[in-house]
Order: sequence, then structure tokens, then C-alpha cells
Amino acid sequence: MKVRLTAFSDDWALMYQNEVQFLKSIFEDEIIKCEHFGSTAVRGMKAKPVIDMMCIVRNIEKIDEFTEKMKKLGYDSAGEWGITGRRLFRKGGENRTHHIHVYQSDNPQIERHLIFRDYLRTHTDEAERYTNFKEELAQRFDDTTDYSQAKKVFVKEMEQKALEWYAEEKNL
Repeated sequence: MKVRLTAFSDDWALMYQNEVQFLKSIFEDEIIKCEHFGSTAVRGMKAKPVIDMMCIVRNIEKIDEFTEKMKKLGYDSAGEWGITGRRLFRKGGENRTHHIHVYQSDNPQIERHLIFRDYLRTHTDEAERYTNFKEELAQRFDDTTDYSQAKKVFVKEMEQKALEWYAEEKNL
């Protein structure tokens, strides 16, 4: 898929909210809560216009029962896609609009994602630095696979800073 970085849009929050309502109509009581994360959840950041959202559920095994229904509704299923205990659904094909990351409520990945989001929301200078880095990569890479691979080390380092920030905040 081609890299499409765009300026922050207030529409992203609305797209997230609309999708939450739709997913609740599918998964019903299995969903405990949903969270908007990733760059589209951080005001001012440029991002690929794909809404990353997390559905925190009671039982991840039950989510597998919805895979065929999700496919009929226009999502493709990527299974765990490299993260143990996650189910990833993608909407929009080549013009993807949403990534639905489904985690059981006790999965440690939930906290990592939310801490990173909150760190970027709180540290606008870091969000700007991340945006600048993504813009540089978008100039070098046309394909999202290469672009995403090139971001990995930078993101891991920034995630580590976010985890340290969170640990300090908790101890205050």
C-alpha cells in the first residue's frame, strides 16, 4: 500500500466514534471498552489517515467466532499479525480507513499502546519530532511496508521514553 501522510483532521475522532458504535452492534456485550490510539488520536500529528482503534474484550477466543461476519461487513482478518493475543481486522482494502486491534482485557499490550498515545498527547514537542520523522520517511519510501519497517527503531525508543515517563508519573 502507498504511504499517505496527511495533516491532522478533527474528522478522525468522528470516524472513530462511528466505528465504535458499529463494532458494538457486532460484538455487543463482548466489548468492555474501545480506545482511539496511534497518530490519528494525537491532535496536531500528521498520520496515515487510518484510524487505529482498540477494542478491549472479555474473551479473545470468542472474537474468532465473528471473523466470517466481519469479512462479510468489509473487514479483512489478519489474525494476531505478530502480536500474541491480538486479533486485527482491517477495513477499506487498498484505501484503508480503520485498523481494529482487539485485545482481551488482561493483555499487556493495551497499556503500552495507551501510554504511548498519552505521552504524545502530553509532550507536543515529541509528537512534532515524530511527525517530522514520519515526513522524512514518507519522502524516502512509497510503500507502507518499507515505511513501517524504517519507523521501528525510532518508535521503540520513543515508546521506552513514554514508559519511563509513565513510571515517573505514577510515583509522584
